Amino acid sequence: MKLFYAPGACSIGIHVLLEEIGKPYDAELVNLREGAQFKPEFTAVNPKSKVPTLVKDDGGVLTEYPAIATFLAATSPEAKVMPQGAEALAHALEVTDFCVATMHMQGFGRIFRPSNFAPTEADQEAVKARGIEIFEKGLGWLDQQLAGKDYVCGAFSFADTALFYVCFWWVARLNRQLPANVAAHYARMNARPAVQRTMKAEGLA
Repeated sequence: MKLFYAPGACSIGIHVLLEEIGKPYDAELVNLREGAQFKPEFTAVNPKSKVPTLVKDDGGVLTEYPAIATFLAATSPEAKVMPQGAEALAHALEVTDFCVATMHMQGFGRIFRPSNFAPTEADQEAVKARGIEIFEKGLGWLDQQLAGKDYVCGAFSFADTALFYVCFWWVARLNRQLPANVAAHYARMNARPAVQRTMKAEGLA
């Protein structure tokens, strides 16, 4: 397998998951700041021009965080990162999708790229503030989901990698605080060897 990633981007969660699974893979850096995602070498692999992108062992290509995470968990039963039972799997997918579609796209999308949401430059600060509001509200819901649990589904699963990357952005990029249960989860994730190896590999340690 090959993971196309950008250091500290949302692909960091898939990078962690690959380390947790332990199967051989290659990692290729895509320099988003230099626009490498739009160059033919990458668009030939993923015309969507974004990471994470996973090239499977059979040469097939997977894109979109929830799809890649579910595939890796489902094809690596020995790693025990796929929640057991319909309810647990549904909850893992619920949290993963919420982190990606709401916390990332709606929250951080406004914080990092307000011009995509604002008709004029004068509106951009209001857009950023709305992004922070969306993210903080999401943290409240996630804090409730983690009450009395070490991980999203009790035991570690692919959903925890999605929660990790949005928390990493909140803490490392914005220097903001997490609510108690989410903060404990973030500390727990940072203590995992797979996370430490990924952070080192991406130059973030």
